[in-house]
Amino acid sequence: MPQPAFFRRTYDETMTLMVEARNYLTFAERRERERVGGMVGLRMSCEAMRVTSRLTQVMAWLMLQRAVQEGEVEAEEALRDECRLSGADVCLDESFSGDETLPNHLRSLMDRSYRLYVRVARLEEMLIQRVLH
Repeated sequence: MPQPAFFRRTYDETMTLMVEARNYLTFAERRERERVGGMVGLRMSCEAMRVTSRLTQVMAWLMLQRAVQEGEVEAEEALRDECRLSGADVCLDESFSGDETLPNHLRSLMDRSYRLYVRVARLEEMLIQRVLH
């Protein structure tokens, strides 16, 4: 069964963001964190982990939805609590989203990963309504 267009676009967006975040964290974030040091450096590390958490949660959810589309997992099973998008307490925290002391690229990753996570959470809620009710 072919994947719905929204799924392909969301998957591609997630993968692109994951690669961008990996490249940033591998090549730029450490240098920037060492340059600014102190509390800003600590916030940078925390927000980088938050970006990573958002993206891995979304990708795990998308992979499970792909398994549903392929008939490998039942839709009801994929929507059990333990299979749902998780980490909301960490992933939805925007405490430092407007922190101008953080590097622009990191703030951009923070914003885009947040919006992606929120969008996937809405998709999941729509699926729950459709499948379970």
